[in-house]
Amino acid sequence: MIEALMFACNMDWDLAWSLLPGDDYVEERVEKYDLENHLIVPGGFLEGRSIRGVLFFIRLHEDIREVTQEGVQQAMSAGKSEPPEKASGRPKRKAFTKQEIEGLVERYETETLLTAACGDRRIIRDLQRLLYTADELLRMRAADMLGRAAAVIAEGDPKAVSKLLQRLFSALTDSAASSWGALDAIGEIIRNLPVLFSGYVPHLFSFVTDVQLRPKVLWCLGRIAEAKPDILKSKARRFFPMLRDPNPMTRAYAAWILGLLRYEDAKEELERMEDETTVVRKYDDGRFSNATVGQMASQALEGL
Repeated sequence: MIEALMFACNMDWDLAWSLLPGDDYVEERVEKYDLENHLIVPGGFLEGRSIRGVLFFIRLHEDIREVTQEGVQQAMSAGKSEPPEKASGRPKRKAFTKQEIEGLVERYETETLLTAACGDRRIIRDLQRLLYTADELLRMRAADMLGRAAAVIAEGDPKAVSKLLQRLFSALTDSAASSWGALDAIGEIIRNLPVLFSGYVPHLFSFVTDVQLRPKVLWCLGRIAEAKPDILKSKARRFFPMLRDPNPMTRAYAAWILGLLRYEDAKEELERMEDETTVVRKYDDGRFSNATVGQMASQALEGL
């Protein structure tokens, strides 16, 4: 539903979340849709399978549609692709076991994993399993590689990635579920697929109020801003008060984001932070590195 509304609004999530059903758009859903055969199955069962697919329909009212229509049509044209080639006589790629996938993540062999993901979307399941490991570096690498693999798999099966995102958000909101690497993975998926999934960014903001999750949420938003700063540009002022947060990681990550977003109003506050010597940790390209809060504030100033 979110994805349909976002697409109709030409990926403008400020617009999407300001609209009201009935007043600004009409919506319908058709249930018991069989994706394999493209049929509506009233009974809910076909050939021994339970049919649970749902089609969502969004139609904006005409005045809003006039504003978004050109961009939506361009996106539809850009999204059209040739149907996948039918399987030839060539042998299928060898399927990787869970242990082999874990080994690729441990060694950070991204190219091998992405090649495997081209032919086996089940890899995202094995990567998701690694989000709950106690080894923090392995967990971060798994989230990183899951985001990259999702971008490959979404070319042929965006539905699988959409379901994955929904499961990860459910893990965050379900107090009975473990959500260790869920935030990291959400950030990496949106980072790698901003056009498809930037509509989920407002949900990330909803977790900023949680003091325990706040540094991790900012980390995810920073990863997204690195790849696509325009997504967060209009929200830059929301990060400004966090430069005085008691948690040094929150201060450091807020400074990082404001530098990426080129938020000029933060200059004086960032200059004040340059002498902070508290060390925080960053992840990038398969490894951790350390930096002081002051160093991150200085880097942000360079970005301005």
